[in-house]
Amino acid sequence: MIILRTATAALLLMAGAANAQPSPPQAIVAPLMTKALADYPGKEAMMFTVVYPPGAVDPVHRHNAHAFVYVLEGSIVMGVRNGKPVTLAAGQTFYEGPDDVHTIGRNASLTKPAKFLVVLLKNSGAPVVTPAD
Repeated sequence: MIILRTATAALLLMAGAANAQPSPPQAIVAPLMTKALADYPGKEAMMFTVVYPPGAVDPVHRHNAHAFVYVLEGSIVMGVRNGKPVTLAAGQTFYEGPDDVHTIGRNASLTKPAKFLVVLLKNSGAPVVTPAD
């Protein structure tokens, strides 16, 4: 009886491992600068680059900021709730407003990385990213 239970448990573990999906690669964020905006008290600008390795996907989130995106290399797919997803190549731009929920953010390629520049205009000290449903 103990052998049967052990064998059953082992089969269940193997079945679970066989069905497990590897997590997609995570974005690599490199902060470039943060600057208080003297003409706009309580506001700051933040600039950073994001590299999406091949197959990278962002979780649903929001920035609570004006976000300006400029694609430097590769191709990315971006979209906000109630908007149409767009595929952007190097030299193209994307805007996300303070009330937008970023529902799609991913590398368009499974074989090549993509890199983009982001400029955020946000409340001073506010988080850069907030999880969203």
